[in-house]
Amino acid sequence: MARYAIDAATLVCLVDRDLPIHPSHQLVAPNSIRTEALEILLRDVRDGKRSDRDALACHEQMTRLKIRLLGDRVSRRTAWQIARERGWTSLRDAEYLAVATLQADAFATVDPEMVAEAEVLVRVASVAQLESPG
Repeated sequence: MARYAIDAATLVCLVDRDLPIHPSHQLVAPNSIRTEALEILLRDVRDGKRSDRDALACHEQMTRLKIRLLGDRVSRRTAWQIARERGWTSLRDAEYLAVATLQADAFATVDPEMVAEAEVLVRVASVAQLESPG
């Protein structure tokens, strides 16, 4: 079984594209992922990219996707260290990288900025890799 850490943008992408996760894979993420994904949907509605109905349907699909959510002391401490080392003023991205570092075989993201940040710490995977075995 391969474990993939994902971020909120990737969660939204998976649901929007209706991409199936291969049964041999497990998704992991920080506890905050669903709230952050919902914020992306809210922004899309505000910007006229989605209707309320479409956003809420996407949210419903997100809640059905099986993701192991993490937020333990070690993950938070690791996120703190990552943010401090990079001089970040927020822990948001650091939490994803901490979970990827501690609990995943790779980090799958659709965000090019996160790819650049993650490559230094962990193996980065494409979203397409989540669909195929091994």
